[in-house]
Amino acid sequence: MSSDDSDFYGDDDVMIDLKARVKGFDVRAWWNKYADLDTPLKIQARKKGAVDISHLHNPYAGIEYAWQLTETIEDFLERVPPATTDEAPGNHWIWVCNPYINRKKKEEASNQNIPGGEDEAPEEEGADLPSVVEGGMERLHFAREFIDMCKKSGNQPALITRECRKAGVDAAKDILDLAKAHHVRCGKWMLFCTALEVNEVWEIIAKATANNELGIGAKVAPRSTVDKRTDRLICVYTADFSDIKDVKRIAERLKQLGLVQAKGRPLYYKPDVYTYLGIAHGNPWEIRASIYDTTSMLKKD
Repeated sequence: MSSDDSDFYGDDDVMIDLKARVKGFDVRAWWNKYADLDTPLKIQARKKGAVDISHLHNPYAGIEYAWQLTETIEDFLERVPPATTDEAPGNHWIWVCNPYINRKKKEEASNQNIPGGEDEAPEEEGADLPSVVEGGMERLHFAREFIDMCKKSGNQPALITRECRKAGVDAAKDILDLAKAHHVRCGKWMLFCTALEVNEVWEIIAKATANNELGIGAKVAPRSTVDKRTDRLICVYTADFSDIKDVKRIAERLKQLGLVQAKGRPLYYKPDVYTYLGIAHGNPWEIRASIYDTTSMLKKD
């Protein structure tokens, strides 16, 4: 070895020692011992991966079947896939929020005291749900009395049908006005898909919701051990049923995402106040259970 080489590598004895150490080096043993050791690259990667979430909101923080801001949306979808996640006590729906919109925490919302309304959209600040429910029930009671009286009047069937339908339309308008005045304005587009499709459809909606492309939140029904129907319901919530521009924007985005088919089943939109008051299909007040549908809203002028 030249003198220049020996200055760089060391003398012959050093070289022999180094080669022996390399030959006897156990990579697996070293990795098992030092795998968890912090290195500059690991520290740098953690700093790059850290995301400031202080400006984001999650009304479902701490709820097992809901997306948490501390996990990626992909991790959430893998953790609770609706096709194979069973409904559990206290977890009747799987939720994702729009983190850019601030709403009341679920446990603080007054809808937690409404039987059957505990799993509706996150409540807005200033909502007076008890007054809406009380006033809405009184209005429905009045409509039912009028309809019963009409049906017993002995008038022509056509006149009875017309008057009963008008009673329902008038009651619906009053209820929606009441809900708007008391800031109970949420509503939802309702999608149905099969259990085979639900993971794929939910992934599209969950990612779009978390990315601020749709409404204030969304939910999907997990697998039920009681209900044997094959269709799963997904609800996409909007902030204000009376904001037709926003409701239509979300319907258009759902269509762009491939979830509204030109010749497929239309989507229907139902205000949350109808759910709180028990206004469903076939109700005795002759009120339509939905106020919008994609066929009418998205038709070309």
